[in-house]
Amino acid sequence: MELEKIGELAFILGVVIALIAGVAFNYLGSLAGWVPLVLVILGIIVGLLNIKDKETTPFLIASIALLATGAVDSFRIIDEVLNPLGTILYYIFANIAVFVAPAALIVAIVAIKKLAMKS
Repeated sequence: MELEKIGELAFILGVVIALIAGVAFNYLGSLAGWVPLVLVILGIIVGLLNIKDKETTPFLIASIALLATGAVDSFRIIDEVLNPLGTILYYIFANIAVFVAPAALIVAIVAIKKLAMKS
């Protein structure tokens, strides 16, 4: 399998796991501890295989926005009206943030290295 295909599969799998784990947060039991580990590993794969030079800046900007959204606990206020929708949204975004963070770290390090090599 080509590396590009592995990266694409890792991205799709990471998003699907983040969504399913967010919706099923009450039912994960002992699997709940494994979800972040799997998401981090998939995020590393995505960061290494998927993001090309021309995509670096848009990816990092989108990552910052996504990580800021995932860090905010404001989704839980929705529970006051539609319980447990706010909590589900919170866990989905938190899982996506766990998935995106390692990819963003790798892309940022590669970008810094390239900038340092130019000087």
